[in-house]
Amino acid sequence: MVGAPKVALAVLPLWLFVRMALNAIDGMLAREHDQQSVLGAYLNELTDVVSDAALYVPFALVAPFEPFWVGTVIVLAGLSEFAGAMGTAVGASRRYDGPMGKSDRAFVFGALALYLALGGPHPQALAWVMPVLAALIVWTIGNRIRRGLQEVRVAGTER
Repeated sequence: MVGAPKVALAVLPLWLFVRMALNAIDGMLAREHDQQSVLGAYLNELTDVVSDAALYVPFALVAPFEPFWVGTVIVLAGLSEFAGAMGTAVGASRRYDGPMGKSDRAFVFGALALYLALGGPHPQALAWVMPVLAALIVWTIGNRIRRGLQEVRVAGTER
């Protein structure tokens, strides 16, 4: 891998860091200045999932990652954010339980991009990463659902 793909991979960790920082600042400012809105909540959740997918999908074109597994990770990542946001719909809080939440995924994809951009040895040995990420995201979805349900039961608002 040479030229433009390496440069793009080298920039991705910085881009992911800036994206996560701006996402946190946006939410903090909205809460602090009482600017939260229902539309803003929708837009925040939806654009997070779309931007994550856009940032992860290029990995389907990078060896050793299989398009099937990259696609699976993208779909599961969206479902994990949906499971987290569903907490508020059932009377719990927005769930951010892990082990593979949005920030964790950004870290992993950023680290992978940097490793590949720097020409780390034996990139074929990384083929296991996407299936493991998929499994960790499934675990995250389960945790978010289970802990949301626990929160509702403890509060006594279960329907």
